Amino acid sequence: MAADRSDDDTEDRRERVQRHPRPHVRTSLGRWYQIRNPLQVMVNYTVILLCRISPSLALKRVLLRRLGVTIGKGVAFGLEATPDVFWPELITIEDDVIIGYDATILCHEFLREEYRTGEVHIREGAMIGASAIILPGVEIGEGAQVSANSLVTEDVPPETTVTGVPATAE
Repeated sequence: MAADRSDDDTEDRRERVQRHPRPHVRTSLGRWYQIRNPLQVMVNYTVILLCRISPSLALKRVLLRRLGVTIGKGVAFGLEATPDVFWPELITIEDDVIIGYDATILCHEFLREEYRTGEVHIREGAMIGASAIILPGVEIGEGAQVSANSLVTEDVPPETTVTGVPATAE
């Protein structure tokens, strides 16, 4: 968790992530094509690849919205930033957010016994540092900051800076 919570009513990320049984006898990734349409994943990947290398922030916002990502005004995606290729429609990014170079936003986890999906919500004015990774089901609070190379496994409260693997409040 990003910081100790005194509020027992706050929902944990793991409670917001949906668990799905593996569709195959070996691993959940073994037959991913039974979970998501391969053609749609190919389109998503191609568009996201273009977004990763494009210096145009406006073009990135337009293309990612076409994939289903909810993106507010003034959102800036750094070069090589990668939203989820399988479930981009589970990402919501509010106004004036900065997503740093090579950051990754995941809405799925393929595991041995199951796969999980969960929405990622990044609130207004938050900043995600370079090469940070956001896991499924995480909410980044308004004005929060995720330091470079951090792994965000839990929600980040508003106006809080987190850093490290896993990311914790400074």
